[in-house]
Amino acid sequence: MALCDFTDINLLAQAPNKEAVLKTCQEAFLYRDRRNVPDAVLDRVAQQYNVSKVQASKLLKAVGTLMKNAVFQGSTDPADLIKLFPDDFHKSLRDLLAKIMIESMASWKSQAVNNQVSLPRMVDFDWRVDIKTSSDSIARMSVPTCLLQMKVQDNPLRVDQVPNVSNISVELSKETLDTMLDGLSKIRDQLSSVANR
Repeated sequence: MALCDFTDINLLAQAPNKEAVLKTCQEAFLYRDRRNVPDAVLDRVAQQYNVSKVQASKLLKAVGTLMKNAVFQGSTDPADLIKLFPDDFHKSLRDLLAKIMIESMASWKSQAVNNQVSLPRMVDFDWRVDIKTSSDSIARMSVPTCLLQMKVQDNPLRVDQVPNVSNISVELSKETLDTMLDGLSKIRDQLSSVANR
């Protein structure tokens, strides 16, 4: 786990209200891996806590590191989260931050997983069966085919933007579909056996 500077985190005690601390924590987690936080965010934090932009940047970095450590630990038990803080840390601020971590843990875990480097994700699919027909003077032909349309979400390029979703359409014959379904059922079985370990 990364070390965070709790002297910078103590600046949260100067917040005008609990909502300001919550917003700061959410922004700190959102920009936790960015080198440069947007100036508008730094200006707002600096004004809210009456500090310089450099101190505001240090505050967001320290809070982001603390939140990252909490997500890495993965516990929503207050006793476990309190262990992330030094013994001499401001008690009411510690309790408020632990409460914010517990309430935000599920969405932060989801964001962390979604922002990992990975292949594009399938977000939706639709299908239909069509009959291809052709005729000539000798014979009439009708072949069933499956038209599969998948919506695939690209990897996010920036933390503050929603990634693009693209459509992919595929035509599958009955034989190709059978082969694909057989492969997918094997994948499902393997995933089930790994999940049950």
